[in-house]
Amino acid sequence: MSEIFSIPRRGLAVAVAAALLPGLLAAEPRDSRIPVIEVIGRADDSVARQTGAVVVLDREEIELAQPLSTEDALRRVPGINAKSEEETSIVSNIGIRGLSAGEAKSLLLEDGVPVAPGLFIGNDRYFNPRIQRVERIEVLKGSASLRYGPATIGGVVNFLTKTPDDGMLVNARVGSFNAREATVELGGSTASGDADGGIVATYARSDGFMDRGFEMVDVMAKGGLAIGERQSLGFKFSYYENDANISYRGLLLGDYRAGETYNPAPDDFFLTDRRAFDVNHEIDLGPNATLKTLAYWSEVSRDYWRYDVDTAASNAAGRWVYTDTLTGNNRSFERYGIETRLALDHQLLGFDSQAEFGLRALREASDDRRIRATRAQDRTGINDRHREDSADSVAFYVQNRVEVGDRFAVTPGLRVESYEQERVVLTQQNDSARTSNTEWLPGIGATYWLAPGAQLYGGVYEAFAPATNGVALDGLTDQKLAAERSTNFELGIRGLHGDFSYELAAFRMDFDNQVVTGNTDPNLSQSNAGETLHQGAELALGYALGAGFSVNGNLTWVPTSRFETGENRGNRIPYSPKWLANLGVEYRQGDLRAALLAHHRGRQFGDETNRVDIPDDAAGGIWGGLMPSYTVFDLTAQYSVSRQFTLFGAVKNLGDKRYITGLRQGIYVGPERAFEVGLRYRM
Repeated sequence: MSEIFSIPRRGLAVAVAAALLPGLLAAEPRDSRIPVIEVIGRADDSVARQTGAVVVLDREEIELAQPLSTEDALRRVPGINAKSEEETSIVSNIGIRGLSAGEAKSLLLEDGVPVAPGLFIGNDRYFNPRIQRVERIEVLKGSASLRYGPATIGGVVNFLTKTPDDGMLVNARVGSFNAREATVELGGSTASGDADGGIVATYARSDGFMDRGFEMVDVMAKGGLAIGERQSLGFKFSYYENDANISYRGLLLGDYRAGETYNPAPDDFFLTDRRAFDVNHEIDLGPNATLKTLAYWSEVSRDYWRYDVDTAASNAAGRWVYTDTLTGNNRSFERYGIETRLALDHQLLGFDSQAEFGLRALREASDDRRIRATRAQDRTGINDRHREDSADSVAFYVQNRVEVGDRFAVTPGLRVESYEQERVVLTQQNDSARTSNTEWLPGIGATYWLAPGAQLYGGVYEAFAPATNGVALDGLTDQKLAAERSTNFELGIRGLHGDFSYELAAFRMDFDNQVVTGNTDPNLSQSNAGETLHQGAELALGYALGAGFSVNGNLTWVPTSRFETGENRGNRIPYSPKWLANLGVEYRQGDLRAALLAHHRGRQFGDETNRVDIPDDAAGGIWGGLMPSYTVFDLTAQYSVSRQFTLFGAVKNLGDKRYITGLRQGIYVGPERAFEVGLRYRM
């Protein structure tokens, strides 16, 4: 493409990341020898090559917002609705473009590796990467996400982890609810620069809002080296452990209205640990070809210990009353995967072209035990339900970007996913069932330069999310369920003109057979729920006002997110607000940066029946209701005392707004006003 029609990558990144960034400049990480799979990339034209909407949040943007979790950062991105169950988002709950929050229809990656414990076998929410190890977040929507899978209906989120600079960086903060956190980054490289690596280690604990406390350790080691002039090799090992005093129970209605802030399940615990190892290899096969290979392994265990409820006593008391019966729903997951990607620059019918071929093999398995505790004090007892789930999958994709002149490029592609699932119930004489599916997913996207600094993009593609083992093999019977399939359309424009940046995208997702549970009605997940339709638009704007001030904002409008068939026809999909909005005003002068950030979430339903009233008892059944809209404000600031020493602080929920984040066996309450102070020191 001729230079006159190029657009700076940073300008586009600012335009689409305006929700979080109140600034127009960002620091780049140092050049590293560690190869990694990036969804968007860092080259000057990386964003301009994408046929869908793009958001890039870099380390400086993340540090200014001072998020407590990856979801805290993502909720400021256009199109994303986060349904946090507690302030550090130990489990994942996001929805993109009107998709119900907390359902596996968008793919989460860390350095290109899937982070959900089970993509095909279910239970995708049980690991959420810790924000302390993340330095960059890529969000990709539209037809460009066809290169990844499965479950890319809403798009792809890729968390890129830190590569520590040479030396040591200490980051510490304390805050409300007796929160304490310390992160140490240690990095080093050889004198020749041919090898580098480092460690990022975090310890954090908190009593938690509503006494939902936790104690967390997260350690990541990574390194890389050059092998001659044309090859590089990288590795990453991570260990995570989190003991959290959280549950799936919220406040009953009376106590919510009374402003109570106690833990509604004080003796329930959610215990998680994860180990993972990744190996990346990259080789230049010539001036026009690059081959990248990624192999990965992970093991996750999640023990969830809950006390049974006395429903009658709970109704009489107006709050949950528990029995002495303790049950552990304890699950472990293991995954092996390998994928390779060949990028090839070539000529096609006289036009410059860039082709990419990809192949992935994946196996995942889980061990699910239900323990009826006979000794609550040491959590031991009888395993009365023991089942094993597994899935094997192979995926292939090809796409080819053809540059037709200086302004226009078209990118057709095809992805094929083939997978087989199996469930074995060991407490039923090893009875088992299997099912298999193959999905063919074509797509095409295009970009067109309307003028210097203004690019039109769009595409149409088929996307899918597999019916997981518990649904597809319910009752140890092949339910003959097709995968959730959606035909997705997108049309957008992005650009940068002087101090003004913008992006506007319209989208439509037309489902043939969606499964929507809303975490309320387990019966709904026993079959495909029928046709649903999601359509709307996203707008992001940024402008440098001068005198150190800049303003950025975004608006997501989803007027249609509804069931098209079935008993809930015409109803709105749960956890899909019509409006989402963010506004940030930043002041930057010398060594001082400060930002006032506003986040608005429109009202949303808690279940597929669109029930309006919230239950006022503990009788069980469907937990639904209409959750009111809310707006919260955060104030953040940081001051660089010297090149080595930075102070920072924040006031979260500045107006002390009381609001509902979700409904699931009670009311989940958003955190009250909280204060944080911290420091960063480089040695």
